[in-house]
Amino acid sequence: MSIIEKDKKYIAGTYNRFPVEIVSGKGSVVLDASGKEYIDMGSGIGVTSFGIGDDTWKQAVIAQLDKVQHMSNLYYTEPCARLAELLCEKTGMKKVFFSNSGAEANECAIKAARKYAAEKKGPEYSTIITLKNSFHGRTLTTLAATGQDHYHELFTPLTPGFVHVESGNIDELKSTIATEKAAALMIECIQGEGGVIPIDPAYAKAAYEICKENDILLIVDEVQTGNGRTGRLYAYMNYDITPDIVSTAKGLGGGLPIGATLLGEKVEHVFGFGDHGSTFGGNPIACAAACSIIERIDEHLLNEVKQKAEYIKDTLSGKPGIEGVTGLGLMIGIKTAKPAAEVAKACMEKGVLVLTAKDKVRLLPALNISQDVLERAVAVILSCCAE
Repeated sequence: MSIIEKDKKYIAGTYNRFPVEIVSGKGSVVLDASGKEYIDMGSGIGVTSFGIGDDTWKQAVIAQLDKVQHMSNLYYTEPCARLAELLCEKTGMKKVFFSNSGAEANECAIKAARKYAAEKKGPEYSTIITLKNSFHGRTLTTLAATGQDHYHELFTPLTPGFVHVESGNIDELKSTIATEKAAALMIECIQGEGGVIPIDPAYAKAAYEICKENDILLIVDEVQTGNGRTGRLYAYMNYDITPDIVSTAKGLGGGLPIGATLLGEKVEHVFGFGDHGSTFGGNPIACAAACSIIERIDEHLLNEVKQKAEYIKDTLSGKPGIEGVTGLGLMIGIKTAKPAAEVAKACMEKGVLVLTAKDKVRLLPALNISQDVLERAVAVILSCCAE
């Protein structure tokens, strides 16, 4: 059997894969089994921050492989502590809990918020307010947090204790806080799976102030927006707000699974021994890989991200077949006249891999994609939108 045939026979049918088997790559260019080249404008859905086969990332992984590949959290390991130090120093947060995915990072954030509220206000203060059109993960609890009915179908009953409000409607947020015993407000600065829609800055600032006034924790989900993706280390830094809790994953590990929940001053001591845990969270190899990513996200790189983002937006905006461009940094949504899935298929046939999000083509290229490769990819996208 071919790889595709084996996949269809043995792997659960949850993914509508393109008929392409990727076998190798370097940087932002990958090859399929036939030797055809593709420019990767999705980076594994925002995961391979420095592209495929990045040498610095690879050497960090190999060096740790030669030491110890795993040790339980009953013991200390250097990469885990070093990564936590880097994240705290670069954000001003106080503590970090490591897990393996964005959904797990969000689960930890929800647990931290509920424990904080229960201890400070009482156990009845457990409601987590989230935004409609949000996406926070695929576990039963993070599905409940997700403000899209489509993801809820067939999986009810979901975890109780979540209320969804309209993004941008500050009056609805105020009335919900007045009627619900809320532990936290959980937001994405850009709703990625919701169509690459940035949150309104005025709303973000007002929501932040309301949370402070009511001692409601502000959780910012940075699973997709974090780790340099928007031109700042974390997207909330574009909005002049300071979250109490930040969740992140995807691009943090550069290709290895890792999630992190960053705890601010209010909640830095919320967890005690046994309150939470993870067998693989803080794995030394994953943490060594993540250190090699975070150490290189500096102002020079972030400025390059902003410049490339401007190039993409300026080049695509107003062109034939393109109705609008949204997003921030190298997290871009393209509203196309043709169905987004058709554009994605046409791009793939011409050697460019893109993503979709609702009715938009979504771009999440590697942060360090070279300008010449980027220009080639954008030219293909333009032609596929116009045809």
